[in-house]
Amino acid sequence: MRAIVLQNSGEFLLEDLAIPQPKDSQIQVKIMASGFNPVDYQMTDHDASEKKLLHSPILGREFSGIVTALGENVTQFKIGDEVFSGSGSMGSNGTYAEYICIPEAIAMLKPDTISFEEAAALPSAGLTALQSINRMQAKVTDSIFISGAAGGVGNMLVKLLLAKGYKNLIVTAGNENSIASLLSLGIKPEKIINYKKQDVYETALALNNYKTFPLIIDLVGNEIAIVATSLLQTNGIYVDVTSFSTSDSREALFSKGATILNISNYAYGIEKNYAYYKQGLQELAILLQQKLITPPTIEIMGKLETATVLKAHTKLRENKTEGKKLIMQIA
Repeated sequence: MRAIVLQNSGEFLLEDLAIPQPKDSQIQVKIMASGFNPVDYQMTDHDASEKKLLHSPILGREFSGIVTALGENVTQFKIGDEVFSGSGSMGSNGTYAEYICIPEAIAMLKPDTISFEEAAALPSAGLTALQSINRMQAKVTDSIFISGAAGGVGNMLVKLLLAKGYKNLIVTAGNENSIASLLSLGIKPEKIINYKKQDVYETALALNNYKTFPLIIDLVGNEIAIVATSLLQTNGIYVDVTSFSTSDSREALFSKGATILNISNYAYGIEKNYAYYKQGLQELAILLQQKLITPPTIEIMGKLETATVLKAHTKLRENKTEGKKLIMQIA
């Protein structure tokens, strides 16, 4: 198979490798499309903590494709099934490749209503958003402040919150395209704060009747984390999706007696909690089939080539995705 392989030098090369074969409870999948995520380029940075996620020199953590072979103990799939998965570090290799073998327990049948490219855009953002919602256990009447709502995870998070009946959402965005994206999802214009033109703290408080928020979902971190923590009420819940909090924001959270929820799909993969992946993907598939949510907006970056990877990584690193999920077509 062809695969894009990360070299020790840090460069990517397109190589011909042996096709991985499925073990007892694994399925072999011919990959049709692969999704790009910020963690992909972060794993290539020499000093990044995300390097712990690097289980294969072939990067890529989510995909869609067609089942081409079965392990002896596989019971849930047959050859020819169209599937999607957030394989993370649980596959034979990453998803910048033509084939992968994964435990059948982390795969889900692709809904007929979406394309392979759209299906490949779902797992990472969808599972992250679902975990955030499920763990914070908010009431639908709660006011929720969301930083970075127009990004890939934020976009899916807003869709899921609205589908589940949450209405009191106050969000941030940084440009007109991001604002337009949030408006198209159903966020009211007065609930969107342009952080480049408005004072986030003062505007958010005013929009919440000058009350601090019981729930903050931080999808940005760094400097915005300091503002977000100042908006949290005493004993509030702070959902940290980035791990980019600052010493000042952590001190503020401690002084407020906050409950901090660190969101990580990786944690479930480490302990082989495959039910987490299966149940999450199943919920996403059902919501899509019922048309309660729409698939992510995607941007096709190209075919299985090193130039495609470099272009996508640059766009992610420069934060220029504007809420679109970047996709590589494999077949």
